[in-house]
Amino acid sequence: MRLLWLALAICFCLSATAPDPSAATGRRTMELDAGWRFHRGDVADAASPGFDDANWDKVTLPHSFNGADGETPDYYRGPAWYRRTFMVGHIQPGRRLYVEFDGAATSAQVFLNGSPIGRHDGGHARFRFDLTSALRTGANLLAVRVDNRADETITPLGGDFTIFGGLYRAVRLVETDDLHIDMADFGGPGVYVRTARLDAAAAQLEIRARITNASAAARQIPVSAAIRDAAGRTVSTRAQQVSIEPGATLELSLPATLSHPRRWDGVRDPYLYTVEVSVAHGGDTVSVPFGVRDIRIDPARGMILNGRPYAVHGVNLMASARPGKGTAVTPDEVDEDFDILREMGSTGVRLVHFQHGPEAYAAADRLGLVAWTEIGINSRISDTPEFRANAEQQLRELIAQNYNHPAVALWGIGNEVYSEDPAVARLLAGLNAVAHRADPGRPTVYAHCCQSDDHPKARVTDMIGFNRYFGWYPDAKGSLGAWAKQFHAAYPDKPFAISEYGAGASVLHQQTSPSAPVPASGWHPEGFQTRYHEQNWREIEALPYIFAKFVWVGFDLASAGRHEGDRRGINDKGLVTYDRKVRKDAWYWYQANWSAAPMLHIVGRRDRNRETAENEVEVFSNLPLVTLHLNGAALAGHRVTGHVARWTIRLEPGPNRIEATAASPPGPLRDTVSLTLSPPPTMIGTRNQPGEPPR
Repeated sequence: MRLLWLALAICFCLSATAPDPSAATGRRTMELDAGWRFHRGDVADAASPGFDDANWDKVTLPHSFNGADGETPDYYRGPAWYRRTFMVGHIQPGRRLYVEFDGAATSAQVFLNGSPIGRHDGGHARFRFDLTSALRTGANLLAVRVDNRADETITPLGGDFTIFGGLYRAVRLVETDDLHIDMADFGGPGVYVRTARLDAAAAQLEIRARITNASAAARQIPVSAAIRDAAGRTVSTRAQQVSIEPGATLELSLPATLSHPRRWDGVRDPYLYTVEVSVAHGGDTVSVPFGVRDIRIDPARGMILNGRPYAVHGVNLMASARPGKGTAVTPDEVDEDFDILREMGSTGVRLVHFQHGPEAYAAADRLGLVAWTEIGINSRISDTPEFRANAEQQLRELIAQNYNHPAVALWGIGNEVYSEDPAVARLLAGLNAVAHRADPGRPTVYAHCCQSDDHPKARVTDMIGFNRYFGWYPDAKGSLGAWAKQFHAAYPDKPFAISEYGAGASVLHQQTSPSAPVPASGWHPEGFQTRYHEQNWREIEALPYIFAKFVWVGFDLASAGRHEGDRRGINDKGLVTYDRKVRKDAWYWYQANWSAAPMLHIVGRRDRNRETAENEVEVFSNLPLVTLHLNGAALAGHRVTGHVARWTIRLEPGPNRIEATAASPPGPLRDTVSLTLSPPPTMIGTRNQPGEPPR
């Protein structure tokens, strides 16, 4: 019944707008989520309508064929097929039908009724193909061959993450008139808003609209733009008459003015407008949200948003994923990730290491998170024309599809390319020029890792980010704060960010006062990660010239090549577990520092079994005073200093109840843990931890 409803709905969409079936106009969309058949592997003739797929799996999008094996070292990387039939009741002259993919990893070949429609290389951007010429009345077979094998012509070629293959984002049909807002501009909306001038009295806007005439005749048409505020009220309009030749795409500019604009001001006030551009009367219409804001990055003061300093702190976010599903997540799961980051007090986010889905950028806009977003130049490159062309294509897609998002502040053109070959800097210089041509208004940035701070790779982009892991990897000598001060002293006019810093932690690995673990070992005590972040944040918190500070990483992530911590295939540097069920103690450390919402949290709650009676209890809080109770007896209230209050307590044999309380404006806060005094066997003396020699 579900498949029949979909077929009828699509048929209606293509054939009729009541009451006149021949008069359909405007833009219509239909999600293609259910009703797919799937096979992992290559199959001859799978694009043919006559091919029998009855024994294939039935799947619903989003879907990744690596959901089950994406954490294993030999996870499947290869071709797979998806097939789906939809019905067309009537092919209306003057109408066109496109298929739109929000992402297909890593390359996709699309067929309709056995005819090749197009190929897209790159697994993380939206792309579209025109199906009109291959449409039939009746049943139409859409077949997609995807392939996530490493390909020397497609970025990324490396990276510490699993490449989840499949149709892992939404797919839809889009029906338009022959005369429509451009569907072929690198997957972009065809409507782009730039703030040309901004002050308290007015915002001068330039609205660019790309109009395509796919008909055989020249047309003269009105194009209108209406700007609406967040309440839906029309606050500015503009219209223009244009002539467009057959087969041409015309880009026109529609200047507009917003009186007394309300600015998108990050988490302080993430205000959004909407612009709606329409072609002809009752014709194609596209609406896009946008914000008006002014961002500058000052080498001494950091980020300046709308004339005021804006402290950007947050995490790196790999594309939202879940165990058993990989990156084939729902919009609600993407929103859940962003809500967790905002609850922690994040003011920014680095979206790594490739373009994210549209829901991520919408969430950053909605919550006010200033975003750095980047393409997949990661670890290594191929010095060939084909690879360069693909990298440039992916950068153009990233910019076109996310140009209107006020949250996006920086275009990232790469991350941690290890080679010192001059070809790397040449590639980055070419991409830097592409970004400036596509969007002169935003700066570029590269995340540098493993060579000198002034390496040629680090001097290409407008801004530079540094991935620095002092205190985690043994070969990283020094401290984060001392390094940052030295760099700023040496290069006082160079804006820079800390794009990554972090340490691994398993919530299953608990040890009181742990020493530094071996990163590649099977022992990643959570307590060490907590101390790491306490120390590193204290060192950089008060350095305003660091324009952004991003923890690696927000959530544990699938990384098939890793074998460390508590299991294979996971990078466990996240502040939250891969399944999003456990927020590690370090998450609460940042919440205490970053969030204005009253909070308190007893640290070390999973280190339940204590070997000695005397223990230190640490509480993270952003309130001035916390009181501790041990087994019902109140201990002295302690002032919170640097977001931490500490007590030395003496446990009784067996379970002990520890309760922290604090007064706050919404009402009293309370947190409780249970610790058990449990001395180890006398023959051992102290518990041996995995990876440690006996003591």
